[in-house]
Amino acid sequence: MQQSKSQKIKKVPMGQKIAFGFGMLANQMFPAILGIFMIVLVEDLGFKGWMWSLVFIFPRIFDAFLDPIMGFISDNTKSKWGRRRQYVFIGGILMGLSYIFMWQLYKDDALQYNFWYFFLWSLVFYLGLTIFSVPYVAMGYEMSDDFHERTNIMAISQWIGQWAWVIAPLFWIIMYDPEWFSSADIAVRELAIWVAIPCTLCAIVPAIFIESKSTISEDYEPLNSSNIGNSLMKIFDSFKQAFKIKDFRKLCGATFFIFNAFNTVAALTFFVIVYKLFNGDAGASGIWVSMFGCLGALGTTFIVIPTVAWMSKKMGKKRAFMLSQSISLIGYVMLYFLFIPGKPWLYIIALPFFSFGIGSLFTIMMSMTADLIDIDEVNTGKRREGIFGAIYWWMVKVGYGIAGGLSGLIITVLGFNPELTTLDQQSAVDGLHAFFCFFPMGGTIVAMLIMRNYSITEDKAKEIKSVLEAKRNS
Repeated sequence: MQQSKSQKIKKVPMGQKIAFGFGMLANQMFPAILGIFMIVLVEDLGFKGWMWSLVFIFPRIFDAFLDPIMGFISDNTKSKWGRRRQYVFIGGILMGLSYIFMWQLYKDDALQYNFWYFFLWSLVFYLGLTIFSVPYVAMGYEMSDDFHERTNIMAISQWIGQWAWVIAPLFWIIMYDPEWFSSADIAVRELAIWVAIPCTLCAIVPAIFIESKSTISEDYEPLNSSNIGNSLMKIFDSFKQAFKIKDFRKLCGATFFIFNAFNTVAALTFFVIVYKLFNGDAGASGIWVSMFGCLGALGTTFIVIPTVAWMSKKMGKKRAFMLSQSISLIGYVMLYFLFIPGKPWLYIIALPFFSFGIGSLFTIMMSMTADLIDIDEVNTGKRREGIFGAIYWWMVKVGYGIAGGLSGLIITVLGFNPELTTLDQQSAVDGLHAFFCFFPMGGTIVAMLIMRNYSITEDKAKEIKSVLEAKRNS
């Protein structure tokens, strides 16, 4: 009875959950539309292959390198505003401004000038993304200490954030419609402004409305110049301590395989739809490329996330994860058989099943990570949401860069040539379709094997919470 009273659920107000969700919308909208705009660099501005690779991979590696440093700074900030809010605000503003400047590219300027202009501004953008996203994710981890309330927070934020993936594919239509813009490079210059302003406002909502306590009197690592200079070793030690938690290693590994196997083939979506279903005629494909992304995201928003949140409460997070990924395997198989030339509408049947894989991933995994941060506090006596968030997203970002390279490798190995019709390269198109369906299946199966012995149940989480309360009150 005493344990029940001490562990009474403290509900997070819905307004706080929605405020956190607005930050997730910005966190997903900026990169979602960035990926679509980047096609203009090659198609309209003449970027070479090596230029594309450099602007795609290097800024993301730069971002991944900065993440743990930002996590360390955020975890140890003493301020009357708390540890996170000021960084979320500054990072959100920096993202928005750099996003606008990054896309002010003109065909009349020299290719080398456009390349270096875009490359340098993209580094500023990813710097802003790091300053924003690492403390922002940590805010979500520390909003509640309840096992199921954490899932509710992440489900609501992912539900709001998913609208980015519903909206983003529509930009394919707007950018290349002459009734909207005379050319795609003009489109991105203007659209970048209309994307950046609302996304920046969404990004700073958590900084303004999510409550936080003063940390001025907390016993944190000092953030003076000498300590910052030596912080890389402390960050490395934090990494080692975090990875000593076996279940955290499982979360990182499972996320790496699911997310990056999915993203390896996501870049092939345009080619699979156009060449498998429309014989290589992009004009004939109409809205079906955009529809694939829009309908998949809508399925995630209205079917997957509410269902996964419900399953998590009924059967626990691990079982909800396993069931969700099993449903996605059915979806991948269905996509293989429902991609029938001339009948593109058939793939819609598979999308609700297919969406359970990537659509459920972060709702469950971010909630699980919050549980594991409690274990770290038992082990170390420190709250290090920033470091854990940085490590988790570091795995995602590095893997995303690898996924980009694998996409090109798959196209090269299969001998696929976008200048030929399907009839001229049927075996390459069939191979592309097979990779599109079965490669993410392989990543999903590996992830499920990794997570089969995940040990944090609701009862164990309550035990850990009791230990923490006893230590805090002693």
